[in-house]
Amino acid sequence: MKKYDIRKICCIGAGYVGGPTMAVFAKYCPNITINVVDINKKRIDDWNSNNPLNFPIFEPGLDKLILSFRDKNLFFTTDLEKSISEADMVFISVNTPTKTKGVGAGKASDLKWVEASARQIAEFSKSHTIVVEKSTLPVKTAETIKNILSSSQDISSVDKKTFSVLSNPEFLSEGNAINDLQYPDRVLIGGEDESSINALSNLYLNWVPEKKILKTNIWSSELSKLTANAFLAQRISSINSISALCEVTGADIKQVSKAIGMDTRIGRKFLASGPGFGGSCFQKDILNLIYLCNYYKLDEVANYWKGVIDINNWQKERISKIIVNNLFGNVSGKKIAILGFAFKANTNDTRESPSISICQDLIEEGAHIAIYDPKVENSKIEDDFKKLNKINFEQCRVNWEICSSIQEAALESDAIVVLTEWQEFLYIDWKSLINSMRKPAWLFDTRSCIDHNKAKNVGFNVWEIGNSVSINKY
Repeated sequence: MKKYDIRKICCIGAGYVGGPTMAVFAKYCPNITINVVDINKKRIDDWNSNNPLNFPIFEPGLDKLILSFRDKNLFFTTDLEKSISEADMVFISVNTPTKTKGVGAGKASDLKWVEASARQIAEFSKSHTIVVEKSTLPVKTAETIKNILSSSQDISSVDKKTFSVLSNPEFLSEGNAINDLQYPDRVLIGGEDESSINALSNLYLNWVPEKKILKTNIWSSELSKLTANAFLAQRISSINSISALCEVTGADIKQVSKAIGMDTRIGRKFLASGPGFGGSCFQKDILNLIYLCNYYKLDEVANYWKGVIDINNWQKERISKIIVNNLFGNVSGKKIAILGFAFKANTNDTRESPSISICQDLIEEGAHIAIYDPKVENSKIEDDFKKLNKINFEQCRVNWEICSSIQEAALESDAIVVLTEWQEFLYIDWKSLINSMRKPAWLFDTRSCIDHNKAKNVGFNVWEIGNSVSINKY
């Protein structure tokens, strides 16, 4: 069996997966040179900034890793050709969004960046290269990558290019990515070439116990990633459906979640009710799974997973209606403070964030939205609104604003809506806020993370997800 000596790694894609993953590799593999490459020059410039606040991605602990290992064995660059040509192993960590047009639009993953990466590897690599799928990909994508790579092989050349393809999906929870990378539940490596599998496995063995490294065929690895995200999203949709039942029966969703979470067959993770799941993976991967099931004529299975998406969309719409109904059935001309725009705390990622849909619904109802998020850049919020199909960005620009503080967002507002469970929201001075608001003042807690007694005691009307008790002081 061949033994590959990995001295240089190239990671194509400096986003939410590539940046954190390679930072952890740099920490535990100090003798390996790692180049994270991206065609987005601004993103690379931001990674190379001396101010961690300029880094394009926020993850607790990531800034310390970057500053500790950058320019030592971790480098961020736009030089794609040089990075690939020198690499023994290339990770593909590019974006794979859902297709917006063409065959499979709305469900299938758009693999144009994966295909482009494979072609670049085929063009610039020099000898044997281990290609590692890190992006979340549909089953059988490796076959496409293999075909592209094999077409580049010139059998008449003295220095023949050869490739092996592995699947090594990430199982990261945004906001906890660094911890997940350093202490993973498991590391999954799928492939056919045992030497290449061992080469990658040996890197992980620098910090991951061998018993946690699972080796499979490449198709099982690809499908395991999609299925894991589908199962997690299913749990969120399931508990969110029960939150509505709690609100009308007098049950408390936190008590119900705790009770069923103590069942060891179920467990407590992903049983926190909220405004709906977001992020880059859950919806995209379920849609991909639905597309795959439809392709193989498994319509009943496809419909089952479609129900998870439907419940998620329903939850967001339900919360929008609850806000409108409690504000006397009319929010036209009323100011509503939105606390949190990221899809969850401890990340600046807004992809598929429930906040986007809920803000859109309220704007369509005529409300003026004042948004505050401690980590999401203003430009990202604007970009998310520009992508909306239902509202005209220029016409509706007067109906929303981005604020620099909780106080600014709440000033003269009729209601506060907590959509992200940022820690600073747990310590709000409710008395000072209500004094600056119009009366009756409402607080809508979609994350069940606020001390409601404090808010109620100073005069707020409070609605909490999964709880039927609301106190109206007016």
